[in-house]
Amino acid sequence: MKIAPFLCSASLSSYFYRKLYFMNVIDFLNSITPLSDSLKTDLASRLCVLEVPKRTFLLKKGIIADRIYFIENGLFRSFYLKNDKEVNAWFMKENDVIISVFSFYKQVPSVEAIEALEDSVVHYISYKDLMELYEQYLEFNVVGRVLTTHYYMLSEERNFIMRKENAETRYHYFMDNYADLFQRIPLLHIASYLGVSAETLSRIRNAKARNKDQN
Repeated sequence: MKIAPFLCSASLSSYFYRKLYFMNVIDFLNSITPLSDSLKTDLASRLCVLEVPKRTFLLKKGIIADRIYFIENGLFRSFYLKNDKEVNAWFMKENDVIISVFSFYKQVPSVEAIEALEDSVVHYISYKDLMELYEQYLEFNVVGRVLTTHYYMLSEERNFIMRKENAETRYHYFMDNYADLFQRIPLLHIASYLGVSAETLSRIRNAKARNKDQN
């Protein structure tokens, strides 16, 4: 399993690309709560960028998560092992934020792994830098609370999906809320997320396609 090498943005040759990239992240964070000009400048100086090839891991089980990532483009999954089988917990795409919440904030070994499903580009900030920003800029703590809440909501959403009565109902929920991801994520990963076998999910999808053609 490949682990992504970490390169700070200062190593990039294109200043224009780097500046545009930073602006996207800072604008996103500023949309959560207004950031002071001094915070924006400080944040930009700490952000680094990383190209992540497909099937590369940002985090492996047992490693302490020490970075939070902002996805410029690409797609990722988080998964954990249950009875030696991979169980997908969430998928993240463009403009999403990746963080292993418990491992990152507690600085303990992660129980999950995070893998790129596509060639991707992210930028990140380290745990150390983030804690320093929290101490220096009170408004940035609001951003942290919002992002953490978002991840707990994702966890609750998956629990909600798993409480649905049958595989077909779970499939409909996924299609109603994440139809844009269906063509990007391998069927076996979607099946794992929904708690069904790939064969069951394939039968449901084929049955829906036949019904649509008949109508």
